[in-house]
Formats: sequence, structure tokens, C-alpha cells
Amino acid sequence: MAQTRSTPARNVIVSGGARGIGRAIARYFLEAGHRVYIFDIMEEELEYTVKQHLKKHYDAGRVQSSVCNLRDVQDIRTKVDQAAKFLDNRIDVLINNGSIASPYWKDGKTMEDQATFEEWQAYIETNLTSPFATSQAAIPYMKTEQKDAETGAQKLGGAGPCIINIGSFRALQSDPNQEGYASSKAGQLGLTHAMAVSLGHLGIRVNLVAPGRIKVAHESREGDEKGENWEKQVSEKDVDDHPVNRAGRPRDIADACLYLMDAAFVTDITVDGGASRQK
Repeated sequence: MAQTRSTPARNVIVSGGARGIGRAIARYFLEAGHRVYIFDIMEEELEYTVKQHLKKHYDAGRVQSSVCNLRDVQDIRTKVDQAAKFLDNRIDVLINNGSIASPYWKDGKTMEDQATFEEWQAYIETNLTSPFATSQAAIPYMKTEQKDAETGAQKLGGAGPCIINIGSFRALQSDPNQEGYASSKAGQLGLTHAMAVSLGHLGIRVNLVAPGRIKVAHESREGDEKGENWEKQVSEKDVDDHPVNRAGRPRDIADACLYLMDAAFVTDITVDGGASRQK
């Protein structure tokens, strides 16, 4: 089980939380006693995750969700407002996890093929624009109210609100034919730095987790139905490519997010996801 802390319950939004890393993040935050609102574009998978996979938390009124198109800025703004209502108009943690996960151009294409341009746009809008737009919409519900000079954001007790972007080691270490994915994830590094600098005076910390190769097939409805587990997915190459001698677990990313949520003096850092060697 992911680490838990004796901190007050936080109000958390997780984008892309119906399956994969996002589902694990949502589950571990709920198990740690927090309230979670999930966005995802996959309606049936989202319904299953919230009402069946997370049933005990749903029945307890601690998790809710909305179908959200992360390429539609107005939809993002509407759904953040809906999430805020569920979370009593206070958002403590925003985890920008939703993205196009496949790093390669479709059907074996290379960037020489002009048909990749539409895919490029999808990568940029989903992986880079949506974290900006979601954060922008959430700021009014996150920022510290500086009602007087004596209780400014610099005098916050505890860790305060935070935004965590889920990036990728591909921002710095690309394979061939990953221009769209790698560029969007590299853009998240700059976005994270800029946001950390810009939002600090509001008491909002901003950090990034850059996962390496994370095995996620078991974190889905199909994985549940087939009885999949993480161990079955690990290959010899995963051992060779990672200094920690294994591929990552979704819970590893959840643990990093739980740490960053409470790391009161940590902002503008990138947590390495483990894949820093390649053969």
C-alpha cells in the first residue's frame, strides 16, 4: 500500500484517472483519507473505476467524477467548477496526469510524413495545453487568501496547496519517432518551472514527476477482469533499462505524489522516474 500520512484530509483533482497511473493515484490518495475528483474522456471506464473499483470510497461520498475532454478548454473550466462544488469550493491538490500515453506516431509513421501534424497538435493540446488550462481554472480555488499582510502565503502553516504535473523521462531521453510526445513532455518541464515561480506568492507549489517505464495493464477494467498483475508485465529489458532493476509500478508514482503533497519546502523540482539508463 502507498504511504499514508497523519495530515488533514485534502481535496484532490486527478485528470486521466480512469485507468493506468491516474487510477492508482486516485486510489492511493483515497486510501490515505483524502477526497478525490476524477476527470477522464473514457466514460465507461470512468464509470467502472468510480462506482465499482473504488466502490467503498464512492459509497462513502469521498470520490466523484466527470467526463472531460482535455482538448476543450471550456469543458475543462466547466468541469473544474463542478469538481470544486463537490470539494466544498476548495482544491488543495491538482494532479495533471491526463495525457496521450503512446509516445510513437501512429502506424509506424515518421515526422517526414505530413500526416503526423494532426497527431502533433493532439500531443500539444492534451499533454501541454491541458495542464496549463486545468491549473488556470483551479487557481481561484487553490490560492491562499491574503486578507491582510500578517497572514500572507509566506506564513502558511503546513505544506499548503500544490500542483503536480505528471511528465515523462522522454522529455530528456527520446527514442526515434517520438517528436510529438517528447516535445509535449519537455514543454511540461518549462511549464512547471514558470508556474512555480509565478504562483509562489499565492502559496501554491508546483512540481513534476517524470515516470520511466511504468507497467499499467493491470490498472484497468480489463486488467481487473483478467486478474492481471504488475509482476507478469515485467521483462528482462525492463530490468536492464532501469538502475533500480525493474520497471515502475503505478504505486511508485502515487507515492511520489503523496510525498510532494506534504513537502512544504519543495517546489519546481522534477522527480526522476527511474529510467535513466538505456541499452
